[in-house]
Amino acid sequence: MTDDIAVLGAGMHAWGKWGRGFAEYGTVAARAALADAGLAWADVRSVVGADTVRGGYPGYVAGATFARALGWQGARVTSVYAACASGAQAVATARAQILAGLADVVLVVGADAAPKGFFAPAGGDRPDDPDWLRFRLLGATNPAYFGLYARRRMALYGDTADDFAQVKVKNAAAGALNPYARYRKPVTAAEVAASPVVADPLRLLDICATSDGAAALVLCGLDYARRRGVPAPVRIRAVSTATPRYPRTELDLPDIATDSAASVPEPPAAFRPSLAEAAYEEAGLGPDDLSLAEVYDLSTALELQWYEDLGLCAEGGGAKLLRDGATALGGRLPVNPSGGLASFGEAVPAQAIAQVCELTWQLRGRAGARQVPDARAGITANQGLFGHGSAVVAVR
Repeated sequence: MTDDIAVLGAGMHAWGKWGRGFAEYGTVAARAALADAGLAWADVRSVVGADTVRGGYPGYVAGATFARALGWQGARVTSVYAACASGAQAVATARAQILAGLADVVLVVGADAAPKGFFAPAGGDRPDDPDWLRFRLLGATNPAYFGLYARRRMALYGDTADDFAQVKVKNAAAGALNPYARYRKPVTAAEVAASPVVADPLRLLDICATSDGAAALVLCGLDYARRRGVPAPVRIRAVSTATPRYPRTELDLPDIATDSAASVPEPPAAFRPSLAEAAYEEAGLGPDDLSLAEVYDLSTALELQWYEDLGLCAEGGGAKLLRDGATALGGRLPVNPSGGLASFGEAVPAQAIAQVCELTWQLRGRAGARQVPDARAGITANQGLFGHGSAVVAVR
């Protein structure tokens, strides 16, 4: 695969509620990634920052912020916004620069200092903004959608509240082994069931928190990695950033209606499965080739949906895969061995980068107590607002 690029370094700032600025978190993660790569900041000729939006103004949560914090040294800078997929699109941008010969080595950084509580839209009146509309017209916070997804699975496939709780149990057990996770305490299904209802049938422990945190990667071409004495690095083989196809017939964030399919047939693949399909096609791999997956578990029910969207099982088979233990540490194909968002919470621009960090450590065999034995290939998947989503395939 001539289009592979190497992951030379990976670094993170621990996630939590630290009460400091996002640039501080990003700087810590960047320096950790540079140290892991054995490079100095002056060696980097390009920085790609994953953005988020705070108060309606995205400019200061951007790539140049990290370049400034690390010390101006003339590097090319790019800022990428794609909601929760910002980190993966930042990786895609870095890969394009490397393959085009614009930079030998690129630093990718994402960091956030998230507000407390559920995410809300920026201020002001924006009647053409579906995110603003769903809050103002329906009062539909993100957990309202998560509850709808969960109810749909219960109606179609017979999933139960205990199935959802077991996802949290699984991810909390993995997160307890991860020094970067915010929540490092195992939980039981009974504790999930006893937590307050947020959006029926989902309870507080079924839904991820909002967090502060950061993640960074140092990416380069394979020749550059060999020159640095790394002949067999972890390689990024595919980055999928597909958009939905018309008609979109399943309700999804932040929309409050679907497209009509009365006279138009549905597309061959819905949005989330299309992300995985594009990544598999680009990588020349399939679900059977995977050793692990990192997926975007905004809620426990959504993780079960990702099993099906990634082709790990047939539609409706997610709960059975979970019950069989296949997706737990020690199972046939562990999902979210990092602990997932259940253990980290959302730090929007950082989370897709953090997923690739976890793949990197797993594929290097350096994930400690949560190590997936003989990991050779992994996939990430996440979805954000406004048709943003991504899947990244990494191999060793």
